[in-house]
Amino acid sequence: MRNQRLSAARLYLILDVAVLERERLLQIIDPAITGGVDIVQLRDKAGDSRDVLCFAQKVRDIVGQRALFILNDRPDIARFCGADGVHLGQNDVPVSVVKKLFGSDFIVGCSCQTPEQVFVAQQDGADYIGFGSVYKTQTKPDREPMQRNILERALAAASIPLFPIGGITRDNLPELVDLGASRAAVCRDILLATDPAGTARVLRRFVDK
Repeated sequence: MRNQRLSAARLYLILDVAVLERERLLQIIDPAITGGVDIVQLRDKAGDSRDVLCFAQKVRDIVGQRALFILNDRPDIARFCGADGVHLGQNDVPVSVVKKLFGSDFIVGCSCQTPEQVFVAQQDGADYIGFGSVYKTQTKPDREPMQRNILERALAAASIPLFPIGGITRDNLPELVDLGASRAAVCRDILLATDPAGTARVLRRFVDK
């Protein structure tokens, strides 16, 4: 069931505690889902394990069954809080290990920066790819934006859902759609919007094309 919902997902929101305070993030979840967000990821690299678990449970309660809930980095806490899955970086616990421990119904996403990494992640059992940074982003300030042909190659190589990520906004998403993207992961354009629901609705219209 989770993987069916993942396959249909188009718009992925990252709740980053480095961008907004936690209470404000909680207020954005409902309008973002109303606007068309299918997946909500909590990215909390600042809190200790107890803090992350407590906050993740609050996010889980608000998201409910209206969207998939993914926790960044921590498969153990993701499991404890009832998340639908975890998102892993290249230096985190291997995808294959998490899939073996938690089973096929537990979603595991993987960050990739090259088509070669996409291939490896798929071989290891990843359920989806977060690919970027496509544009310059404050989340990864040391990472340069990638050439568009790299994204095109990754889209062609991916046999699982691939979400371009990194600096994506209402202004530049059409360019990615023209390259063949049908999904996107967004952070600040929704979190910092005066109208999160309206912003999500605009972004959703682009990826639904």
